[in-house]
Amino acid sequence: MDMDILTEAGIDRVDAVLAVTDDDKTNLLAAVRAKQAGCSMAIALVNDPTLAPLMGPLDIDAYINPRATTVSSILRHIRHGKVRAIYSIGDAEAEMIEAQVLATSPLAGKLVRDVDFPEGVLVGAVMKGDKVMKPTGDLRIEAGDVIALFTMAADRPEVERLLQVSVEFF
Repeated sequence: MDMDILTEAGIDRVDAVLAVTDDDKTNLLAAVRAKQAGCSMAIALVNDPTLAPLMGPLDIDAYINPRATTVSSILRHIRHGKVRAIYSIGDAEAEMIEAQVLATSPLAGKLVRDVDFPEGVLVGAVMKGDKVMKPTGDLRIEAGDVIALFTMAADRPEVERLLQVSVEFF
């Protein structure tokens, strides 16, 4: 956090600073100091989720919460279907789910407007091959597509049902 050392290291010319000590407050202060010294991006390791609201006011670009990362990794392995990534949001109040649509999924072959998504679910994008598509009502979801869904915790079981595969898949 010494400004002379940051200046000597050329902090104003680096792409990013990662503050990853074992102390959240030190990480926050180091990130703020780096930004003040001219660094364009600062990322801090923060274990205490109650400190997350400080990121905006402190002008910290991103933070890493090891607990949330671990939870997301575990969730990815226990969900139904071919889930590629899950990111827990808040205190498990919501999730972002990225999953491949399999041939026997209830989503396969349907237009986005014809899928009975729960009220707390939003389709963020559909990737067809290497092309990311805006999820309009006329977009047909096909087997092999990758779909990004935002879901509230209460709607998670229904989203799992939509992503799961039938026994014929095996």
